[in-house]
Amino acid sequence: MEGRETLKAHIALLGCNIVWACDYPFYNLLLGRYIEPLAMVTASLVVAALLSWIPRLWESPQTIERSDWGIIFIAALLMGVARKVMMMFGLSRTSPIDGAIIATIVPLLVLLVSVIARIDRLTARKTVGLIIGMAAAVAVIVTSNTPTHDKSGLWGNVMMICSATVTALYMVFFKRLVAKYRITTLLRAMYTISAIVMFPIGIESVVKSDFTGMNTHLWAAAAFVLIVPTYLPNLLLNYSLRFVEPTVSSIYTYIQPVLAVSLSVAMGLDVLHLDTALFAVVLFAGVWMVISSYRR
Repeated sequence: MEGRETLKAHIALLGCNIVWACDYPFYNLLLGRYIEPLAMVTASLVVAALLSWIPRLWESPQTIERSDWGIIFIAALLMGVARKVMMMFGLSRTSPIDGAIIATIVPLLVLLVSVIARIDRLTARKTVGLIIGMAAAVAVIVTSNTPTHDKSGLWGNVMMICSATVTALYMVFFKRLVAKYRITTLLRAMYTISAIVMFPIGIESVVKSDFTGMNTHLWAAAAFVLIVPTYLPNLLLNYSLRFVEPTVSSIYTYIQPVLAVSLSVAMGLDVLHLDTALFAVVLFAGVWMVISSYRR
């Protein structure tokens, strides 16, 4: 029975990382051309908020303590609004390949934030991994400003780094909140707050979006990014964490850049440059050193 649950957890990890990998080329296909970043953020949060209420049909109610609502509100502003806005503006201003590669820096940023907050400490292995990983990420950002990388963008990559930083801050400082409540309860509260905050800000951008210029393939891409990645992967990820260690789940994140690069090249959205590939390998090596140090 335990082996079967572990297998399901690995399938869940594979599924959520495949979905997240598809985000990068599909978002890049739409953002800035047909749908503005604020419109995409607003629409995706509203859809996620609606989907988050579906489990309430069969779940028993779980009361959130009054003292936790302030923390949940801050978490919603961070993960629901700030991270999403930075990610959408970042992907609209850089290549999907750069975006996917930079997103893998999150474990390094988690380590950095944890050390600064005195929650974790550096070892020789972690230090080396952090240095080479961060150096590779900086190299990806710097080379995006060269003529040969015409599809990349400096400020887009900077926004992607900011988005990853917000994710790291959430993972470090809101861990207790995640452990205290059911994930469906927490996501319902966070997505609902995020949607309420973003709706008055982004509704004008939604109305002004050029939906008439979208063909069937673009509508399919829009439906995918609005419905599938907004809620389902988070459920799959949290289900898997019940049966496998976080270090195991981290390994699956390497699927994202590989698949995102393959899809972006196949769709003609980007070209994989040799220097970017080399920087990505170095970045992955740095992340792997940090992750494997915890297993040791």
